[in-house]
Formats: sequence, C-alpha cells, structure tokens
Amino acid sequence: MTATLELIAVPGLPMVQVGDDLAVMVSGALAAAGLELRDRDVVVFAQKVVSKSEGRSIDLTTVVPSARALEVAAEVRKDPRLVELVLRESKRIVRKIPDVLIVEHHLGLIMANAGIDQSNVADPSAGERALLLPVDPDASAERLRGDLKAQTGREVAVVINDSFGRPWRQGTVGVALGCAGLPALLDLRGTPDLFGRTLKVTVIAYADEIAAAASLLMGQATEGRPVVIVRGLEAAGVPTPATSIVRDAREDLFQ
Repeated sequence: MTATLELIAVPGLPMVQVGDDLAVMVSGALAAAGLELRDRDVVVFAQKVVSKSEGRSIDLTTVVPSARALEVAAEVRKDPRLVELVLRESKRIVRKIPDVLIVEHHLGLIMANAGIDQSNVADPSAGERALLLPVDPDASAERLRGDLKAQTGREVAVVINDSFGRPWRQGTVGVALGCAGLPALLDLRGTPDLFGRTLKVTVIAYADEIAAAASLLMGQATEGRPVVIVRGLEAAGVPTPATSIVRDAREDLFQ
C-alpha cells in the first residue's frame, strides 16, 4: 500500500492582531482559495499568531527590570527588559553564559529565553515589542479546535507549533507547544516490529513530528505561512495534551 501525506499552507492570511478570531480568519482564507477542511485534518498554527491573538505581545517600554534581571542581563549580555520578562515566565535558570540564557518555563519546557521572541512580532514603527508564549497552549488548541468545528463543521485536530533548539544538535525544529484532538504521544511498546520482535521502549512524540512537518512550509523568516493543514494521518488513540510530552523531572538524567 502506498502511503501519502499532504501539507497545505493556508494562503492569504492577514497579519494577526489582538482579539482576532483565528478560526474565522482560517475558514475565510480557505474559502477564498477554493479550499476546505476535511474531517481528520490536523490544523497546525504557529505559536506567534496564537500569542498575538491572545494579547501576549508586550511593549518593552513598560517593562522595569528588577535588580536580578539587571544582574543576569549583564552576565548574558542581553536587554535587561527582555531578561526581566524571561525571569517572570520561568521557574528557574538552567544555564547562562554570554549570549545564552536557558530556563525552565512555567509550562515545564526547557528553552532559550522562555520562548520570548521579537522576530516577526511587529513592525519596528510600532515600537519595541516582545511576544510571550500562550498562557496555556493546550487550552488554546482545544479552543481553536472547537472554533474551527463551529466555522466549518469539520472534526479536526489542532497543534500549536514553535521552533525549539536542542541540546547537542545545531539548528531549530518545530515542536508542539499545545495540541487537541490527537494523541500527543504514540506508545508502541508491546507491539511487534517487522520481524515479530516486541518493541520495549518505542514511544513516538507524534504531535512534535506533526509540528516539525508543518514547519517545513511555515518557514522562519518572510514566508508568511503561519497555518498549515496536515492531511492523511491515520494514527488513532485517545487524545492527550502536549504537556504529556514533557519529561517528568524524576526521569531527567541531566539536571
């Protein structure tokens, strides 16, 4: 049997502003392009458009750095206002050296700068702004899934995608910050391989793999394709949130 997977970037989406209804925007853009959602599609949203619509953009001129932020900023050579935001969004600092600040986000994610970004956030004429992650990406994904069903009548899944760096490897890849309507992990333990050998440790980060695939179309610079439909996936299972992908601290061998 030939297996195929289709990736479709939603065309013609306008710049997202605070309070925008992303489901309305997506359904309108699809209709204008003569496209439509199908049941079992996975709609992947870039984290930036979700954060923008939820009002997670911060005017840096309103941020007053604490003494701790000033201390850390001097060490890592970063804007003290950005460092202040990073500290507010984090549980702890994991590592810090000049030009690098790795933290544990309140969501449990180990990431650079608490996921706070300034690229593709706002026109420079609008002032200095930084974008925070959604407060609860899984809840955001569930809400978008419901909104898309209300707009289109289709049963789809939703993944919220962000770009992550990884220890011991160069470059970034897309990962799932939030998901709804699909299993975030596929546990294959106990199933046979091609030769009948029982798999003992194989657990697939399913939502992350979907996010990474969508990232190929989304891009990172001037592409302007923040929503991608992934069509043709057949994996079944009980839907679980993206938080289930985060490794429990008791299993972390590197802390």
